[in-house]
Amino acid sequence: MKKYIDSGKKDTRSGFGAGLTELGKTNPNVVALCADLIGSLKMQDFKENHPERFFQTGVAEANMMGIAAGMTIGGKIPFTGTFANFSTGRVYDQIRQSIAYSGKNVKICASHAGLTLGEDGATHQILEDIGLMKMLPGMTVINTCDYNQTKAATIAIAYHQGPVYLRFGRPKVANFTDENQTFEIGKAFQLQEGNDVTIVATGHLVWESLQAAEALHKKGFSADVINIHTIKPLDAEAIIESVSKTGCIVTAEEHNFWGGLGESVSRILANKRPTPQEFVATQDTFGESGTPEKLMEKYGLNAETILKATLKVITRK
Repeated sequence: MKKYIDSGKKDTRSGFGAGLTELGKTNPNVVALCADLIGSLKMQDFKENHPERFFQTGVAEANMMGIAAGMTIGGKIPFTGTFANFSTGRVYDQIRQSIAYSGKNVKICASHAGLTLGEDGATHQILEDIGLMKMLPGMTVINTCDYNQTKAATIAIAYHQGPVYLRFGRPKVANFTDENQTFEIGKAFQLQEGNDVTIVATGHLVWESLQAAEALHKKGFSADVINIHTIKPLDAEAIIESVSKTGCIVTAEEHNFWGGLGESVSRILANKRPTPQEFVATQDTFGESGTPEKLMEKYGLNAETILKATLKVITRK
């Protein structure tokens, strides 16, 4: 069983900031817009080094999306930055009408997603954003798992033509993927190989899935663990290949089970290979105020819950 080492906990939003800094040096068409959250989105370095390419829109997220859409007409590649709730729910009409409908090359970069926003509570903890964005025709949806992957994804989406939703988080989490990885949109990462169950995870739940697979191994079972960083387009081939071997699957995500990764996987399985599936996700609920660790525990978004789901789905084969 392959061992993954946490090289030192880092927040994924800092991975976005590092990727944006790199783009500032290498791609003169990249511009950045922020809705009064420069520190939270780690955009200070880009702002200081490229002031002519940075635009502070203030607390006017809808206007920010409209400005970004317009900038693409002149060949710019705009990266918008604010919290996930304000990047999607607050501005859905502007994204649909001004960006998605005409296929504008805007990169919607969303921090503080999910329950791990923490103490700011339910009004800020959006758990339906993946569903909102993946339903928009032509929208690419990416949800990264650690600092290194977020940095790589930030750089990669600048060279992808079309609108992208890039989702990342606030807390410091395990940083375990390759520092020099090549990020390929739509291509899953195989992290572990096993025969008894497939675990497909995204975002913060990838590390938790690796911990669950290790605990499962001690019980005499082995798991395929697949890091799904791109939810749309989804790597159907990787999923079908895995369940053809294991015969059952668990999906894990920091999102409502309605409209998230799990539902996308279910659609693939229903069309290609019906397979027993268990869902680790929030159960049609809003969040609440608390520390990220306590919230993930209360809502069952951790290795313990994933382990229980794997043992349950194995009995359904």
